[in-house]
Amino acid sequence: MASKVIPWYKRKHGSRVKTDYAYQHSKTVVTQHAERKSSSKSASQVQAQATEAMAEPAYTIPEFRQRAAEETEEYQRVSTNVGKGLAVIQEELSRMRITTKARVDSLNIQREVRDMMAKRPEYLDDIPKMPDFLVALRPHTVWEKTPVKLFCTVQGNPRPIVKWYKGGAPVDPLSAPGKYKIENKYGVHSLIISRCAVSDTAEYSAVATNQHGTATSKATVTVKRASGAGESCHLGLVPHLTEIHPSKLEVTLLDRFKVSFGVEGGSISLVCSMVVIPDLPNVPPIAQWYRDDKLLKAGKLAEMSVGGGAARLTLPHLAKDDEGLYTLRIFTKDGTAEHSAYLFVSDAAPSAAGAPGAPMSVKAYDINSDYVLVAWKPPNTVNEAAISGYFVDRCEAGSDTWVQCNDAPVKVCKYPVHGLKVGRSYHFRVRAVNSAGISRPSRKSDKVTALDDAESQRLQGTDEGVPSAPGQVIATRNTKSSVFVQWDAPKSPKNLMGYYIDGRVVGAKEWFPCNHKPFKHTRFVVHGLIPGETYAFRVQAVNVFGLSEESQESSPIAVEPALATPSAPFGITMLSCDGASITLAWKSPKHCGGSKVNAYYVDKRNADSLVWKEVNQSAITERTCTVENLTEGTFYEFKVQAGNMAGVGVPSAPSAPMKCEAWTMDEPGPAYDLSFSEVRGHSLVVLWKAPVYTGASAVTGYFVEMAKKGSSEFVTLNEEAVSHRYLQATGLEEGATYVFKVRAVNASGVGKASQLSEPVCAKALPGTKEILASVDEETGDIFLSLEACEICETSKFVWSKNYKPIGDCPRVSVSTKGRTSRLTFTSPDKDDLGRYSVVVTDTDGVSGSHTLTEDALNTMLELSYAIRHPVVPLKHGLNYEILEKGHVRFWLQAVKLSPSVSYRFIVNDKEVTSGEGHKISHDVATGVIQMTVDHFTRANEGTYTVQIHDGKAKTQSSLVLVGDVFKAALKEAEFQRKEHIRKQGPHFSEYLYFTVTEDCTVMLACKVANVKKETTFHWYKEDDEIVPETPPNVMSGACALPIPLFSRKDHGVYKAVLGDDRGKDTSVFDISGQVFDDIINAIAHIAGASASDLVLQCTPEGIRLQCYMSYYTEEMKTVWKHKESKIASSEKMRIGGTAEMAWMQICDPSDKEKGHYSIEISDGVKTHTRTFDLSGQAYTDAYEEYLRLKAAAFAEKNRGRVVGGLPDVVTIMEQKSLSLTCTVWGEPTPEVTWFKNEQEVASTEHTKVTFDGGKFASLVINQVTPDDSGKYSINVRNKYGGEFVEITVSVYRHGEKIPEPKLGQPKTPAATPAATPAATPVPRSPAPPSKTPTPTPSKSHTPAPSVKSPGSTPASTPVPKSPTPVPKSPTPTPKSPTPTPSRGVKSPTPPRFMKSPTPPRK
Repeated sequence: MASKVIPWYKRKHGSRVKTDYAYQHSKTVVTQHAERKSSSKSASQVQAQATEAMAEPAYTIPEFRQRAAEETEEYQRVSTNVGKGLAVIQEELSRMRITTKARVDSLNIQREVRDMMAKRPEYLDDIPKMPDFLVALRPHTVWEKTPVKLFCTVQGNPRPIVKWYKGGAPVDPLSAPGKYKIENKYGVHSLIISRCAVSDTAEYSAVATNQHGTATSKATVTVKRASGAGESCHLGLVPHLTEIHPSKLEVTLLDRFKVSFGVEGGSISLVCSMVVIPDLPNVPPIAQWYRDDKLLKAGKLAEMSVGGGAARLTLPHLAKDDEGLYTLRIFTKDGTAEHSAYLFVSDAAPSAAGAPGAPMSVKAYDINSDYVLVAWKPPNTVNEAAISGYFVDRCEAGSDTWVQCNDAPVKVCKYPVHGLKVGRSYHFRVRAVNSAGISRPSRKSDKVTALDDAESQRLQGTDEGVPSAPGQVIATRNTKSSVFVQWDAPKSPKNLMGYYIDGRVVGAKEWFPCNHKPFKHTRFVVHGLIPGETYAFRVQAVNVFGLSEESQESSPIAVEPALATPSAPFGITMLSCDGASITLAWKSPKHCGGSKVNAYYVDKRNADSLVWKEVNQSAITERTCTVENLTEGTFYEFKVQAGNMAGVGVPSAPSAPMKCEAWTMDEPGPAYDLSFSEVRGHSLVVLWKAPVYTGASAVTGYFVEMAKKGSSEFVTLNEEAVSHRYLQATGLEEGATYVFKVRAVNASGVGKASQLSEPVCAKALPGTKEILASVDEETGDIFLSLEACEICETSKFVWSKNYKPIGDCPRVSVSTKGRTSRLTFTSPDKDDLGRYSVVVTDTDGVSGSHTLTEDALNTMLELSYAIRHPVVPLKHGLNYEILEKGHVRFWLQAVKLSPSVSYRFIVNDKEVTSGEGHKISHDVATGVIQMTVDHFTRANEGTYTVQIHDGKAKTQSSLVLVGDVFKAALKEAEFQRKEHIRKQGPHFSEYLYFTVTEDCTVMLACKVANVKKETTFHWYKEDDEIVPETPPNVMSGACALPIPLFSRKDHGVYKAVLGDDRGKDTSVFDISGQVFDDIINAIAHIAGASASDLVLQCTPEGIRLQCYMSYYTEEMKTVWKHKESKIASSEKMRIGGTAEMAWMQICDPSDKEKGHYSIEISDGVKTHTRTFDLSGQAYTDAYEEYLRLKAAAFAEKNRGRVVGGLPDVVTIMEQKSLSLTCTVWGEPTPEVTWFKNEQEVASTEHTKVTFDGGKFASLVINQVTPDDSGKYSINVRNKYGGEFVEITVSVYRHGEKIPEPKLGQPKTPAATPAATPAATPVPRSPAPPSKTPTPTPSKSHTPAPSVKSPGSTPASTPVPKSPTPVPKSPTPTPKSPTPTPSRGVKSPTPPRFMKSPTPPRK
């Protein structure tokens, strides 16, 4: 039957008040039924037997007691009622008797089991065992559509693996989801078949297997169907099965949710795991969640689930409304099981720095058709500015659009909202405002419908103003991370909403909020505090008008657990026995009760007795005790109680029975008191105490064994026994839990193992810090220190060296301040080397260690000496530098200087003071001390010293300035003095230097300063002035002299001269030697980068490879290679170039010249390479082209041509004689033909044609007439070709104006009889035109004859007179070995693809 649950604040408390409403304690409100599980018989059978045993003989009524009929009837009526009451009493007495007997039997069985377990050999657990079923499967007969559970218990070593089979086939839960469920809990293996079908009738078996064997347990499951035809099932014929209601389940809470902390806008889950018996998937237990004793309902803001062995509450959208005390209440067979813990929800980050937190608990009151009164609770303001008002927003249900209801902030926590529409539903939210900004909006209110409703809740209270401040605040100890705070209610509550509690660390100025939602009661537990820290608290009252004044602060309180008696000691073990006494040891209580355990009390009894006897009346301070005056051969039990300043705690559980029998074995007894230190994620240190019983000889060492918790596989950590009583275990898995045991060793062997240690988790405490080894900056003391991450009032720092307590030792001193303890060495030396450790008592294992090595000690000794004998540290020692004007500065720099520093300069043992010629100063900020010598001369040679005193520290630094060092300094000072004088007039700020432009022009440049318009600038080479095309502009600050097409001819000394009336400055630049090479390399760098690929060019002399680039000169480092072999210039291989390209010509090529060719252009750093493969078809085509050009050149050389003598135009008076004579050449001798107007001229008396000696051809016209005017021409031709030259002849009459000369000839009054003819263009021959230019004859300027001559010659197509351009630039025309005619046409078969040849390099 479930009991009524009374809220905690209404319950009555005894003398010891439990003040923590959020303590993690589960209460079970039950009516205990002790008879449960006490007997295998049913209650009805036991009751019947008990009633029969208690029956008495029938009672005969004496005569004097006989009554009349009416009296008898009344008596029977009364006796019947009395009899019923007696029956009830008798039944209750019977039940209590049965219960008592069952409990006594159970205690006897438990004692017998403990006795038997104590007598089992210790190594029994290590003996391999094949599987054995302790509880076998049993057969079941069930109805269709009902569940069945098969279970068994099996043992074995190592632990067996159990598999389930149905009719010999493995049971696979995944084959029929939801049909089968296989579990293994607490050593019980079970198979659950839900909703059995007839087909589930079979033989089921559980097969247990380990490495030592296999065991099988079988049972038959029979599934029956109710009687009826076919597959139909008549429910009326099925026997009634008892329905299992969720409230009839047995529920035990396991892992419970703790005090939790969340943030607005986040999410959090509160989970409590549990064990449910029976665990039915379809019948979960009934769980209810409460916040501040108000039942929560599942929804979007609170998601609830029960099942899978856990109850879970998820709050997906946290708000401060969710803060409060959460209680999980589960209905069980015996009542309810509960667990409570507080959830704190802090403000989210504000939208603006300093803005207040969001309001909360927005609710609507006084609901009408067009009016609602909205009220809320104000946020807590601790360090923010005071709240100046609130904005109220509304939103229609189903919409996301919020509308602000008030234009100006409202100052109280309520606001009437008007203008609502009848029947519409609304949500409301509130935002707080202060001087820094507006808060985040509150959680929206529940939906409110605007209707006239007289039953709507009214907002209570008419009192105006904020409440008065709460009264006295008292803080008391609660736990190691929480404090219990209580206070007096305000004298004027004025409809109080609750309280806000603030706290601060003593010594700090800023307060922090302890709760974020008004708390209704006058006591509160503040969680999440730092253990050992000291705090003060204050309280404010809250109502709709705001927050009250702060209460007075509480007295400071350290965060310590509340004072209580210690818990029970445990782990009682026997260390030695001599037949008349037993030496015991035990472990400290897990909870000391808030003060140091200073007393232990031991009781004993015979194992077959129930009477305990005190062993000691005076307190024992150590955790060992020798119990004397025992009887040999008797079994004894012992129990221990611990005491502190609060009193004596509960006794421990009785120890296992120990036989008082003398130990005679040769091996040592067990070590004891295993403890741990320096627990970290991957290591820890195990410590223990030496055995009391040493055996036949002294203990020589120890072995330490380790295993994971729950495992029986122990691993020995040390291969060889260690002589000391500690060992560091490394290589641990972080977060894993381990147990340890220790065995002592002597000459006779390995002794008995110690009792298993307590499980220890390999995980460092939060905030753990290591020991720091350092030197005190003030005193120079060498020390070790540890800052504890947690501490309590009773904690002490226990220092050890090599894990032996140091105690009072003259070599060290220990001091403690707050959380930090320091171990200081008085006279540190090598004797202090070793491993130092410290343990902080009464904590969860705060400890650390540090190994002091010789190197570390020496380093700290040096630092200590430097602190105790301070020296002003210097960044730079005494040094000098030459300044402009030739001044010399002596300076040094200290790491740090104080304003009170003093110093002095000493030169050659004489102190120098600031005065004429010397300036002495210092700068505290930079640490520089300096002295400047204005005029540095030979007299300044010597030793310079600076002595510094700064407080207790001092130092000095010296500089020896003599010999060559002084001469160099003096020379530099004189140079700087001259430079200063030079710079008073126009001067070069940068002397001459060279650059190379992209077009490879070398520029000599300089920069000038302190110039004016009248300043002149001149360039010179070898004292010869150079006048550049562009005059230098000194006002621009820079001048440059371009040197185009730079080559060796530009060697020489260049000079720039700058001057005006203030003075003159000169800069000299010698272009020779390395400078010349640098310039050439700079040119090569640009030219090489611009170099084109190698181009093949055929000429009559051979095959030429050409590389075009921005500029080429033969001084550049270029190398031609053939098949990786360098080519030297020769008659066969000619190497040359022009300003725009480099070439290599193969003269008279043959097959030997086939192959890979390359040119390498080096700039001194990088080599630019271009290649060409002259082989295969490329060589064949080039060779054919070379032969063709060679033949064409031969023909061009030997063809017929007019060498000179003919004019272009002839003007002559009639009756004069005209002689046209020219020189011709050709091999063989050419034929000569004259034409007039394209008709051949025959030799007559009037027109005489002659050709003398194969060299001179002439046409003589006697007594010319106007009819002789016309176009004359001569055709000179042999087998290699010829030339066609035309002459225009004009004849005028006497007295006529002389016609204007044509073709650019000068005016002549008359032609001479034998004028020297000029060359004129000749028509082409029938041969195809040439693509390659040929040399053009120059014209002759011989005066034209004055005689006209008629006639003309046929014309042909002219050819270009200038060469065809090639890439970049045309090549020069080669010199011809034959005379060059004045003008003419090209050969009928000109060469193809041939450029003008370039003369070979000399």
